[in-house]
Amino acid sequence: MTATLDLPDLRDKQDWTVDDLASLPSDLKYELIDGRLILPAPTLLHQVLGVELVLMLRPGCPPGYTPAPDLSLEIDHRNEPRPDVVVTNLRYAMRSPVPVDGAMLVIEIISPTSHFRDMHAKTEVYAAAGVENYWVVDPTFDDAVVMTVFQRNGTGKYQQALSTSKVFDTDVPYPITIDLPALTALRDKYLAARDEA
Repeated sequence: MTATLDLPDLRDKQDWTVDDLASLPSDLKYELIDGRLILPAPTLLHQVLGVELVLMLRPGCPPGYTPAPDLSLEIDHRNEPRPDVVVTNLRYAMRSPVPVDGAMLVIEIISPTSHFRDMHAKTEVYAAAGVENYWVVDPTFDDAVVMTVFQRNGTGKYQQALSTSKVFDTDVPYPITIDLPALTALRDKYLAARDEA
């Protein structure tokens, strides 16, 4: 059981470092982005989409790597993000947080409170850390689940390579098919169940 936390004190502190994280309960889920402590509370839909993405990433995954949900990444003194899905090197199977140099691909799933963080703040953090491939899956659009693919350019910053709601086939960083229409159908099923309640 998590110890009782004085949440106003947690939120009042503005400049967290990874050293400060040691004072948090070990079972508390958090992210640290640019010195800001974030305590995510994902929905069932968010978690199910993450599992589906892991399953889509498994076929063709190179030897020595695996897709996994909800792993913290060790980046620097002010950043320890917790991407929704990461394809990482197996040599870090028993480490937490996982060193960012083992991340072949990072995927974030947007929630109602994370749009700016996932589309802007984390693009800076992941690009500066050398993550070559960063994808953002957004289930909040009315018509479809949309995926935006970011890739590092010659300046070390991300550029948006594409945004799609169709089946996405790529060979980068390895052969992957992401069935976004299937994710949209799944999302719509969950939303319909919510509306019937």
